[in-house]
Amino acid sequence: MFEEDRRTKLLTLGAICFGLFMVMLDNTVVNLALPKISAELSAGLNELQWIIDAFTLPLAALMLTGGTLGDLYGRKRAFLAGLGIFTLGSLICALSPSIHLLIGARALQGVGAAIMMPATLAILTNTFHDPRERAQAIGIWAGVSGIALALGPALGGLMVDAWNWQSIFYINVPIGVIAFVIAILVVPESKNHEGRNLDIPGQILAVVGLAALTFAFIEANSYGWRSATIIALLVAGAAVLAAFGFWETRAKSPMLRLDFFKNVTFTGANLVGLTVSFGFIGVILFLSLFMQQVQGFTATQAGVRQLAATIAVMVFAIVSGRVVAKIGARVPITIGMLLVGGAFLAFTTVQADTPYGSYWWMLTLMGIGLGLVMSPMTTAVMSTVPQARAGMASATLNTTRQVGGVFGIAVLGAIVTSSYTAHFKAALAQLDLSPMVTQTVLKMAEQRGTPDPTQLAAAKAAGVPVDQIMIALKDTFTDGIRHGLWYAAAVVLAGALVGAIMIRGTAPHHEMARRAAAHKRHAAAAPAAQAPEAAVQPAAPAEAATQED
Repeated sequence: MFEEDRRTKLLTLGAICFGLFMVMLDNTVVNLALPKISAELSAGLNELQWIIDAFTLPLAALMLTGGTLGDLYGRKRAFLAGLGIFTLGSLICALSPSIHLLIGARALQGVGAAIMMPATLAILTNTFHDPRERAQAIGIWAGVSGIALALGPALGGLMVDAWNWQSIFYINVPIGVIAFVIAILVVPESKNHEGRNLDIPGQILAVVGLAALTFAFIEANSYGWRSATIIALLVAGAAVLAAFGFWETRAKSPMLRLDFFKNVTFTGANLVGLTVSFGFIGVILFLSLFMQQVQGFTATQAGVRQLAATIAVMVFAIVSGRVVAKIGARVPITIGMLLVGGAFLAFTTVQADTPYGSYWWMLTLMGIGLGLVMSPMTTAVMSTVPQARAGMASATLNTTRQVGGVFGIAVLGAIVTSSYTAHFKAALAQLDLSPMVTQTVLKMAEQRGTPDPTQLAAAKAAGVPVDQIMIALKDTFTDGIRHGLWYAAAVVLAGALVGAIMIRGTAPHHEMARRAAAHKRHAAAAPAAQAPEAAVQPAAPAEAATQED
């Protein structure tokens, strides 16, 4: 692996993967800590969703600017700055005494990640020039990304039970310091000005539009879908994002190069990233809540049971990196998306009392699919743009993935919560409870916290049918998750179709052929450009051709 400058390349890859691991881990590591965070900081279901989206929203909204900062001022500088901000945000998360400070610190993590993430892939693209070596490096990069996403629940569960929920943030501090030191010493600097500037109006429009839509979806069940606030936010968010697209077509230095999307493969790979993140990030959140709050597993037990997906991602991320280096991206992406969508459909058969032994294979299927998608999707995007635009291209891909995650949490969360709340109210109406007891139970259901044993005992002594209420609570929450799974599966399977149709010409021999054709065109054009001068000086063409060669 990596014949020339082996030591520098390996250390660079290691530093990049350290930083990447932290960021991607924080996409999912929090999930199994949510019940304890809810109990200690008195957080409701909406606030739990904000703990996730407060991180992914700035990551999605600022990613393109992060890529531009790296291109303008240096990818190494951007990586170090983002890594420092992210590590500081992690420390504040661990020290947060309130849910609101925790949400704010998660947003700070997201800002740091948005600056750092585009630089990781751009640094690799400018370090590994050989197409096959680059495919291997990107395969490892994507594999680490997928592994971190899948490992998050398992690692988070172990740490939450062994120590506390704060430990999942403390772990980022030493990792961040190690990555920072290695990056300073070995990572090469690269940049590309080309007359570019920061697109401030575009950035403002992107943040406002995404934030408005995210708030609307997460808070819709609290305000009501027909409330003036939610309707106004949905309309305003859509209008602002439309204005963003319009502005980007006319900006002198756009943060989003819409002309990249003229390439069918580039567009297809980004749509795959959007759809797979929508499904996976949204589903894994509610799967973690299901395993703990419905099936009664501890955080460690739930995390260990999710290792079926983790191991599958680890194995098939490596496999897919080698496969794409030989045959290209379309086949593994299509198969992977079909497997993820199929796993979601299989999960719709799971009931509240379904034993783990009956659905572990669904987790494995999901992990295999995710592992097959990550590396080919990334390779497909990076194969369509010149190295000089690597920062913006990687930022675009990561933005679409994070936007998918933001709306996966928000949209699937709204679907699950709406379905669950409606069915649970209907179930309570059949139990002939007093209005006061009904309101108390509904409040508990809204927060999805674990009921206090003392309160349960007192309620039983007062004649409240606690056992029936708990059964209804678990059954209706499972029904809500099942409802969300249908939508997640539909989106991911649509992504499989997109991958099969739109992604093409991504194998290394295709890139070599494109380079050979470009060189041939350039060589043919050179004598033609000298033709007028040749009519006066017959010896000039041969001399010019020699100099060009």
